[in-house]
Formats: sequence, C-alpha cells, structure tokens
Amino acid sequence: QVQLVESGGGLVQAVGSLRLSCACSGRTFSRYAMGWFRQAPGKEREFVAAISRSGGVTRYQDSVKGRFTISRDNAKSTVYLQMNSLKPEDTAVYYCAAGEFGAATTTYGTYDNWGQGTQVTVSS
Repeated sequence: QVQLVESGGGLVQAVGSLRLSCACSGRTFSRYAMGWFRQAPGKEREFVAAISRSGGVTRYQDSVKGRFTISRDNAKSTVYLQMNSLKPEDTAVYYCAAGEFGAATTTYGTYDNWGQGTQVTVSS
C-alpha cells in the first residue's frame, strides 16, 4: 500500500490555471501507474488523466485534452496535474490514484490506492 496526499486545489476564475500535486509515500513510487479522477456533487467519480509507470504514456478524458497535463517526477515521488483554461464544469473534488501496474489505465476500479481528494472550484 501507498499513501497519497493531494494538494494545490482552490478557487479560481474561469480560464485560470491550477496545478495539483500528489505526494506518494510508503512504497517505491516508480512501481505505480498514476491517475487523476474527479467527482462533482451528485455525479459519479470520473477519469481525468493517467500516466504510465515510466511516464512515457499519458491518457486524458476528451473534455480535458489540450487543457490539462499529467506528469510525474519519480525522484520526488510526486505526480502533477497542470490544469489550464479552467471551466466551471471542471469544478469537483480531484482524487489521485495509484495502481501497481505499468499502463496508463483509465478504469476507476483498477486503482487500489486513493488520496483524500482536493477541492477545485472554478467560478464563471
């Protein structure tokens, strides 16, 4: 098991930017593919972005392509989500997830380690 702690959320105006961070501890970070998911009030948790164990492959939800960028720093055991051109519909709690597999997986159920979430609110 690993422990995941997200940070960087907050309130931002539309078209603004935020960078989320997720610090990982407990086991070797490079063993894990990482993902970001989000959950808005009254909605199911949905996939946002994922990055492979090596960092060489990334995947995105269609609605965030070209605006969000996922990256990782294995030396710092941290994964990032750079969010640009934010929209009110991006408002949600954002969760970091880790799975002990290699691929950048988009499926919620395949990740078995989760952070506590960080709130992102985008005002219009």
